[in-house]
Amino acid sequence: MDAERKTKPACQPLVIIAILAVVALVVGLLIRQPARTADAAAKEETEMGTDVTENTEVKEAIFAGGCFWCIEAAFELMPGVVEAISGYTGGHVENPTYQQVITGTTGHYEAVLVRYDPAQVTYAQLLEQFWRNINPTDEGGQFYDRGSQYSTAVFYLDDEQRDLAEASKQELEESDVFDHPIVTQILPAYPFYVAEDYHQDYYKTYLAQYKAYSTASGRKAYLEETWEDQDDVSLLPDEESDP
Repeated sequence: MDAERKTKPACQPLVIIAILAVVALVVGLLIRQPARTADAAAKEETEMGTDVTENTEVKEAIFAGGCFWCIEAAFELMPGVVEAISGYTGGHVENPTYQQVITGTTGHYEAVLVRYDPAQVTYAQLLEQFWRNINPTDEGGQFYDRGSQYSTAVFYLDDEQRDLAEASKQELEESDVFDHPIVTQILPAYPFYVAEDYHQDYYKTYLAQYKAYSTASGRKAYLEETWEDQDDVSLLPDEESDP
């Protein structure tokens, strides 16, 4: 019995260590979850915001406008947008992580996949919202986020989107809103990988941090100054310009 009493306490630290190891393993797996594809996200995500029924036609659009937290917010606040999903596109690495993308070596852009009801909002209106929320003359990134991963682009999913994007870009160039050339690219769509969960709906989950970032980055002030007194500027096709 004395021998038994001596060995039992010695086992307790081993059990505690084993439990901690299992917990660490689980946490590590959760942190290292690979980015989901857009198709997987569409199946997993519950549609929020705009009411969607089984008969609702939902279309998709992809935009890169620098930090995806701000672009996601700009689109999700539009009536007719079902959801905007933060993610990565345009690169050569499958299932990239945020830590890989921010190095600027994977070729990816931070981007958002916008799922919308075309009966409530048109692709042309999405384009106008996009232009009004970026600096399309900046080749090196957006505001204080520098690097190719923060460059701006419209990724078209079909010929109609390409034609509308190019026409909208030309309207912007001719509007004289900007003194420098528009450098935002119009590119064919690449595979879209959904970013880690903590990036999704950042402006809702971390409202204070989001507001602080938007202000400190210079984005908020720049957009307000650029588009002040520009309410008469429309980047929509002629048939959509007049209500």
